[in-house]
Amino acid sequence: MGSVSSEEDSQQSQRFESYSLSADVSESDDRSSSFSDDFPATWPEFDSISDLPVPITIMLPVVGGGHVLTPPDIPEKPETKELSDVELMKERFAKLLLGEDMSGGGNGVCPALAISNAITNLYATVFGELWKLEPLAPQKRSMWLREMQWLVSISDPIVELIPSLQQFPGGGTFEVMVTRPRADLYVKLPAIKKLDGMLLSMLDGFCDSEFYYVDRGVVVAGGVEEHLCSGRPSISIEEVEEKWWLPFPKVPPNGLSEDTRKRLQHCRECTTQIFKAAAAINSTVLSEMQIPNVYLRSLQKSGKACLGESLYCYLTAERFSPERVLDYLEMKSEFTTLEIANRVEAAAHIWSRKYLKRRLDETKAGSSSWGVTVKGLVCDAKRSKLLAERAETLLRSLKLRFPSLTQTALDMYKIQYNKDVGQSILESYSRVMESLAFKVLERIEDLLHVDDATQQRAAAE
Repeated sequence: MGSVSSEEDSQQSQRFESYSLSADVSESDDRSSSFSDDFPATWPEFDSISDLPVPITIMLPVVGGGHVLTPPDIPEKPETKELSDVELMKERFAKLLLGEDMSGGGNGVCPALAISNAITNLYATVFGELWKLEPLAPQKRSMWLREMQWLVSISDPIVELIPSLQQFPGGGTFEVMVTRPRADLYVKLPAIKKLDGMLLSMLDGFCDSEFYYVDRGVVVAGGVEEHLCSGRPSISIEEVEEKWWLPFPKVPPNGLSEDTRKRLQHCRECTTQIFKAAAAINSTVLSEMQIPNVYLRSLQKSGKACLGESLYCYLTAERFSPERVLDYLEMKSEFTTLEIANRVEAAAHIWSRKYLKRRLDETKAGSSSWGVTVKGLVCDAKRSKLLAERAETLLRSLKLRFPSLTQTALDMYKIQYNKDVGQSILESYSRVMESLAFKVLERIEDLLHVDDATQQRAAAE
């Protein structure tokens, strides 16, 4: 048995030793001739993978029995700034077209009010935290310039036709009608843009300044109020805590230099003029807006019931002085002042409507023989006109004395129910410029106030 097994082992070893790839391939010729053509009978020997003539491609198995090549990593192209601006512009205009109702349910506001809200919200986003005299951040500055350009461009199609002379190529002239921005937009919109550029340039000038700002809580905790009160009694701890959210301006120990102080005073004068110009434009635009019927229906029947007994006596006195009336009135808070302004404005419109109605009745009664009736109508019309003029004069004096007074009820009604897109752009743009100018003016006044106290304290020492 042992000899038989050893003979079998020797035969098997001889068979394995005589096995070669060429023999295996030749035996497979009966099954597939194409397979033998792809593989050579003898294979060259390579010392390493680097000696291979063709680089090896690794193929990963996938479901289904096939193979797929792994694609090289292609770097993604970053989104360009222009593309992002286009997408942002699409979003802004889509919101305007839908009337701020992005659900598409048709519950949005009218386009004029949507544009007014968009300009107001943009101003609050960019200048809502203008607490220091310093240049705007580059991101906020670019946002303001870019998006205001988009919103103002909505007024480009609002044009009117005007005659213009054209020259013939061969000589001679002929008159044609050409388009031009509507009269109010043609005059007021470039002026508002100019005020906008002046305010931004003024803010850009407050770089590398001698003054700086600290947190108002640090000022109170550090006892700086004693330092301020010793220089100027009008500055007290109550004033420091009044604007607790604002940082407190700090100047050098001897105050600001003469050049810096002159520049601040010049900026204050310029800002005051910008504020007055923006306020005048805003007042003009609001006066040109149509009074909505909703406001007229909310008025009371008589001016006396609207004003109250004391205020009515002031207006109907034989000698009327708006400044004295304002001195007699108790306006301790902004809410009280605004309430008086609303009542005076409502009374002015009540008397104006009565004057127009009585003038119409006077015209109708003029053809009849009722002389006594006509005489009574004339007297009533003159009295209503006089009271309406006095109320309007008092309202103007009130707004001049309190320039930071918020919008009256009539102004809000006009803005809410206005349908004119051009007027909406002018009103909202001038309103935010007026607010920005007043805010810059406040920051300059606070800084000069602290500088005065610091210089007086240094002179006393």
